[in-house]
Amino acid sequence: MTTQAGGLALPAPRRIGGHTALAGVIGWPVAHSRSPLMHNFWLAQYGIDGAYVPLPVRPGAFDVAVRGLQAAGFRGSNVTIPHKEAAFRIVDRLDRSARRSGSVNTLVFAPDGTIEGFSTDGDGFVANVEAHGVKVKGGRALLLGAGGAARAIAASLLDRGVAVGIANRTAQRAHELADAMRADADAGTMVDVVPWDGLAAVLPGCDMLVNTTSLGMHGGPAGELPVDLALAPSTLVVCDIVYVPRQTALLRDAAARGLRCVDGLGMLIHQARLGFRKWFGTDPVIGPEVEALLDADLRGKER
Repeated sequence: MTTQAGGLALPAPRRIGGHTALAGVIGWPVAHSRSPLMHNFWLAQYGIDGAYVPLPVRPGAFDVAVRGLQAAGFRGSNVTIPHKEAAFRIVDRLDRSARRSGSVNTLVFAPDGTIEGFSTDGDGFVANVEAHGVKVKGGRALLLGAGGAARAIAASLLDRGVAVGIANRTAQRAHELADAMRADADAGTMVDVVPWDGLAAVLPGCDMLVNTTSLGMHGGPAGELPVDLALAPSTLVVCDIVYVPRQTALLRDAAARGLRCVDGLGMLIHQARLGFRKWFGTDPVIGPEVEALLDADLRGKER
């Protein structure tokens, strides 16, 4: 039996019972997240007795919320803004990507009562960019922001020989991120800090621009990115990890100038695979159906 959503044939939802495997996404805000739609699509597609729910948790309440979910029998959770660094501090075991980035976006509650932490943002970002036909190797990227996602993306770019410039409204956080990258890898001069009000001086020499902040996100903070794309080289690839709306003001400006654009929806999909596999025991195939489902939902919300 199937249902219809956005013109797509979807598997019928499964009944939730006492043996249903539970996971979710913790964030503040979290209402914008399409992770529940994606994970529940995969659960139905593979006939898995599971459910994935949004979990709005205010800053300062993260530790209590995580321990409560663990005690309630959840398998784990994704973690989004602003809790990724708090997640890093609460776990008992870290994988290499989480250790390098200093942040965690995927929690797995192990049967022995411990918590495992993973960071899939960086490799998910790279997979999405390469799915758009851009080879991520060498060159220079300018990252806007210095939070958990920026840490993960910076680490994955450095792993692929990409020099990284970091700009953040609070310069101290940018310096802390740069120092962390240098300390954990032989990055040397491959990492530097760019003043938030000095992007014009470095943008012409960049191959990629990546917004990792929540500026431009629906329901996010007010303000604009201090970027003048009139100064960008014609070869610049402009990426935004925000996906609500799918085309942010930054990407609209880039597209109007004929620059190659990469939105954040594919990153969401690619980074989700590891958590799904850990919680529900199946490695989902990333096909056009799930992107079409998410895109149709986003377009519906914009009308």
